[in-house]
Amino acid sequence: MPTYEGEQNVEPRRKMMPIGPLMIEHRLIERMILRIAREVEQMRRTGKADILFVSQAVDFIRMYADRCHHGKEENILFRELDKKDLTADQRRIMEELIEEHILGRTKVAEIVAARDRYAAGDSTVFEAMVDALSELVEFYPRHIAKEDKNFFLPVMAHFSQTEKERMLQEGFDFDASLIHEKYRHLVDDLEAHASGRA
Repeated sequence: MPTYEGEQNVEPRRKMMPIGPLMIEHRLIERMILRIAREVEQMRRTGKADILFVSQAVDFIRMYADRCHHGKEENILFRELDKKDLTADQRRIMEELIEEHILGRTKVAEIVAARDRYAAGDSTVFEAMVDALSELVEFYPRHIAKEDKNFFLPVMAHFSQTEKERMLQEGFDFDASLIHEKYRHLVDDLEAHASGRA
């Protein structure tokens, strides 16, 4: 049985709700966001960006926070909730959360575009890159709090125990496929790049 960093006394899978892994993942995302916040302060102080760190932050947000974490929310939890008779407030929050995921992806795309230009020697994009990173730092804590405090636990009432167990297992299966997906894409990209040079 997999364990999650920061989890105390891991429960058997049959007793864990499908939101359990999502809330545990939130704690790691919060730690990374804190690290990004400190780096943003350093960037503002020095007027310089650590391109390696920015690349690592982008990879974390894209692969862990978005592809893995938001992927399970959208492709499992929200998909199943969409079949339920949610309250108007619950449906509104779910729609807001989906919109916020899209906003997060937009900000990361802005960071990547600015990072690439900055790495190529264009210092005029420095402020735009720092501002986009700052917006992510402000965005994620609010987004996580909305899910943890106002959404996750109340919506669990819509599911039977069997449904919860099925969703939890689907989440574990989803996670297991991610490493294969990431490195399959890496090889595809490398092969495409090599073909372009041939």
